Amino acid sequence: MLLRLAYLTVTNAFAALRLLPMSDRDKGVEILFLRHQVMVLERQLGADVRVRFAPEGRLFLAALLSSLPRAVLRRLRLVVRPDTILRWHREIVKRRHARTCRPKRRGRPPTVRSVRTLVLRLVRENPAWGYRRVHGELATLGLKVAPSTVWEILQREGIDPAPGRASTTWADFLRSQVGALLACDFIEAVTLTGQRQY
Repeated sequence: MLLRLAYLTVTNAFAALRLLPMSDRDKGVEILFLRHQVMVLERQLGADVRVRFAPEGRLFLAALLSSLPRAVLRRLRLVVRPDTILRWHREIVKRRHARTCRPKRRGRPPTVRSVRTLVLRLVRENPAWGYRRVHGELATLGLKVAPSTVWEILQREGIDPAPGRASTTWADFLRSQVGALLACDFIEAVTLTGQRQY
């Protein structure tokens, strides 16, 4: 397509150079002749048949005629409507803008290594924390990370969910509660109603 567009540009540049030595009267005669040809072509094709342009032809016409005001475009005798020319120009600009704005890498950017290390450290130091709790802790530290990212880090490292990690044995429970158990007072008192209170 670019080769054809270059060919169109070069041939039309030579055509424009050919117009330079022509007088205004000769140019006017050629314009009238070309307008008449367009009218004959429209009459022969009828309203049902649409003229189809190749992409490079659309590109060339859009680049050539888009700078003209809409009122001037409406006065021109064109095979296509002026709105079509402007639509072609909008599509070209949109395509060009989309090409420049396309990201170099597709998908989500990788998580920063320091965040990954911090997540793993929090989980190792606090085995009862799930990915949502870790996400909350990161948020309090000012790190903006999605909960799904924390979950993905744990999955990739092969760390089980919090209930599987936090399952404690009876001995671990008693060891953690030994201070509270020793502080309890084992005195029994009987009230006037006969109820026992500990």
